[in-house]
Amino acid sequence: MSRTVFCRRYQAELEGLERAPLPGPKGQEIFDSISKKAWQEWQAHQTMLINEKHLSLMDPEARQYLQREMDKFFAGEEYDKAEGYVPPAQ
Repeated sequence: MSRTVFCRRYQAELEGLERAPLPGPKGQEIFDSISKKAWQEWQAHQTMLINEKHLSLMDPEARQYLQREMDKFFAGEEYDKAEGYVPPAQ
């Protein structure tokens, strides 16, 4: 049986992650308060940001930028999007 969490992004009880996605306190915070659905959406968005903005994960500033955007994404705040990206029609 999968575990559920009250997802900070969706403000609803949803399926939780199977394990912490990051080490340390930040990983535990995500494990406790972010749903599997929200985490998967963040991973796709993060990949788009890395590709479109040509970020190098070796650059500490790029990692800090992604951390800030992740926090905004999960909090439901305005976050960066890739310039010129048009989501596919549903």
